[in-house]
Amino acid sequence: MLSRLFAPKVKVSAHCDLPCGVYDPAQARIEAESVKAVQEKMAANDDPHFQARATVIKEQRAELAKHHVSVLWSDYFKPPHFEKYPELHQLVNDTLKALSAAKASTDPKTGEKALELIAQIDKIFWETKKA
Repeated sequence: MLSRLFAPKVKVSAHCDLPCGVYDPAQARIEAESVKAVQEKMAANDDPHFQARATVIKEQRAELAKHHVSVLWSDYFKPPHFEKYPELHQLVNDTLKALSAAKASTDPKTGEKALELIAQIDKIFWETKKA
């Protein structure tokens, strides 16, 4: 009798540990946009001091973008998302590899590739938010 009195009346479930509003691929996109912008600036300036400073900034921003993508993959996306979007694991892996390539390169095309992949993650992310 007592167990029925204290039994939950409504069954609830949460998608994530914190409210989902803390996750957003925009964070990764902003950092990746910075990577590409630095790459473009590096192409237009051959001063060695500028190049050294730009390299440090580009690498830091690429690491931040990788961090944000990794957090989405490990903390936001759950098994139902991977079932609905079976390409998601490969997409995240490809995105992380593209960000690593952009980190190591001064070619803005590598930054653009990372941004294209982040846009695909963004699309899936917002589709999951509608569900």
